[in-house]
Formats: sequence, structure tokens, C-alpha cells
Amino acid sequence: MEAVRRKEVAIVGGGPAGLAAAVYLARLKRSVAVIDGSQSRLANVPRTRNYPGFPDGIPGPALLAALREQVSRYPIDHVGAQVESLERTSDGFRLAWPGGALDARMVLMATGASDVPPAMPHLAHALRTGLLRYCPVCDGYEVIDLKVGVVANGAAGVQEALYLRHFTDDVTVFMMPDAPALDAAEHARAGKASIRLAAGAVDSIREWNGKISVRHGTEDTACDSLYSALGLRIHSNLAQEAGARTDENGYLVTDRHHATNVRGLYAAGDVTLGLNQISVAVGGGAIAGAAMHLALARAERD
Repeated sequence: MEAVRRKEVAIVGGGPAGLAAAVYLARLKRSVAVIDGSQSRLANVPRTRNYPGFPDGIPGPALLAALREQVSRYPIDHVGAQVESLERTSDGFRLAWPGGALDARMVLMATGASDVPPAMPHLAHALRTGLLRYCPVCDGYEVIDLKVGVVANGAAGVQEALYLRHFTDDVTVFMMPDAPALDAAEHARAGKASIRLAAGAVDSIREWNGKISVRHGTEDTACDSLYSALGLRIHSNLAQEAGARTDENGYLVTDRHHATNVRGLYAAGDVTLGLNQISVAVGGGAIAGAAMHLALARAERD
């Protein structure tokens, strides 16, 4: 194992929140390390059209590369590794990963979340071509007046379908085999909005003739685009092990400065509750970075 280094701030996660915070902190003359396990959701975004400054949108990987390039202009250590432990010490934290470790006075958790994908062949291609989607806030505009499906494992699917109903009047909800039965109120909500609830549980999903086809019961339904409402995996375990509080869904609970209940431990981006958007993550990283700088300055004065 390499010698343990020490930084004022360690950032766990190399997505928009973490990289934005790193730039802010470096420009505030703080020593920073980013430990990046290459798990950012941004790498899987075919093209974002909501992020400001790109009239024609920008592919997620290209935006991520630009953020990394910006970080490289500053004296920021960028470690490609998956942090496996986060422990509190007498004067901060120790982070460890296979073959390495780092001590830091403060830590920012920017570990994000992962979409739960449906089981289907050629998943990456379906996502890249817009046959499969995860975020109606991001790209509902692209499905205006199209035939849209929602695959779900519970009442959240009806909620997502209601959101999508604003963009198109042709929405069908498909339930996974292990989904609990919808109650009468959910049936009524769907019916009032003219949302179809497909008969039979989902058996398979595949691309077919330029569409995405869902096999359910004895039927096949082809859609122009299918939204997955199967949920998110929130990557908050490391912070929880250090004592950070989460809500009932696993999101880290923070104050308006993005501080958790653990002194010196902050969080930003999709690992915290809020609108899961790139611009929001960048803003959260900026707030957290500025707040951490001020907290370090107060500690130095004391």
C-alpha cells in the first residue's frame, strides 16, 4: 500500500457534484483529492438538453470529460479507485481503497445514485437511441405525442405515467411480475387520466422494428419509448457507516449548506434528496465546496 496522504478535503465521487466542488475548493486554495470510482450517471446520458450553455444539448460523456478537463487545470489529486471504507479519526477522516488510503479533515460524499434497469437485451443501445429512458424531467419533451410505456413495480409507475401524460395522451403502464396489485384508488387515477394499465405481468422487453416491445401476459405492445420506473439505488452506505443520517429512501440528510449530521462530512448531488438534475448537482457541489472552505477557515481561527 502507498503511503497515506493527507488533504484538507477528500471528495468521494467524480460526477458533476464532486467535480464542481473540487474546482471551487481548489480555487479557494484548499488541498483536494477526488476519489473517483467511475460510477457517474452522467456517463450513461445519451444527450442532455437541459444543462445551460449547450443549445443543441451535449452527450453526457462529453460533458463529463469537459468537467474532468477543468479539474485537471488545478492542483487536484484525481484518484481512480472505489472507496471501500470511511472512518472517523481524531482530526477528520480516513478513507481507504484497494492499494491506497487518504486522511482528510473534511469529506464530501458525491457518490450519487444508479438507475435500476429493466432486464432486456441490448440495454445500452436502447438507452442510447431513446427507446429506453429513465428521466421524464430530462427528456419528456422528446416524447411529445409519441406512444409511451412505463415499466414499474408498484404505484410509482402510475405516478410517473401521470407526469408523462402532460406530454402525450398515449401512455401505458406495464407491471413487473413481483409488483403488488394496484389498489382501487390507483386504478381510478389512471382511468381518469386515460392511462392504460396493461393486462398481465411483464414477461420480456426487447427492441423490435425500431420500437421497444413489451411482452405482457399473452400480448405484445410496441412503444416509441419506454420509461423505467423501477427505482434508484442510492449510494449512501459509506456515509451511513460513518454515522450519517438518511431518510426512508436512503438519501443522505443535509442542511442548506449540504452538511450532514456528522461534523466535517458533507454530501451533494444525487445521493441527497432533491431534483436529480445535472445543474442541481453542480449547484450543490458549489454550495458544499464554499461551505467547507468557510468551515475550515473557522477551525483555523479557533
